[in-house]
Amino acid sequence: MTPHDRLKALGLELFTPPTPIGNFRNFVRCGSLLFISGQGPVDADGTLRTGKVGQDVDVETAYQHARLTGLNVLSALSASIGDLSQVKQVVKLLGFVNATPDFTDHPKVINGCSDLFADVFGDIGMHARSAIGVGSLPNNITVEIEAIIEIQS
Repeated sequence: MTPHDRLKALGLELFTPPTPIGNFRNFVRCGSLLFISGQGPVDADGTLRTGKVGQDVDVETAYQHARLTGLNVLSALSASIGDLSQVKQVVKLLGFVNATPDFTDHPKVINGCSDLFADVFGDIGMHARSAIGVGSLPNNITVEIEAIIEIQS
């Protein structure tokens, strides 16, 4: 199965990534590496998932927000290379969680994105990762995730 077939089997569809807010791009290619700018939990209709995890949002909901953010990362990736079958390896994810100071389950939240990538890409979706908590994120979104992807040359 191709990554697009796996997305379809999961009942997921890619959509046009949001336009960057500022003077930067959604992605930059450097050789065979593609750097995807931080994406957030934005639905296809532009609705943002917001709130502070550990106060307004529980871990299970934030996990789903990270999964949606992963779909946004995949949408930006697809917009940059066209065919997700060109992915050679998901190299690294960096996940930020908008969390209360006493919240400690950041990895459980960012697993939403990591699990999606494993479901879509199999072994090549396994990656290095950091998951950290921050005091705030743009527009009060719950999570932001950036990625480094190796693609076929």
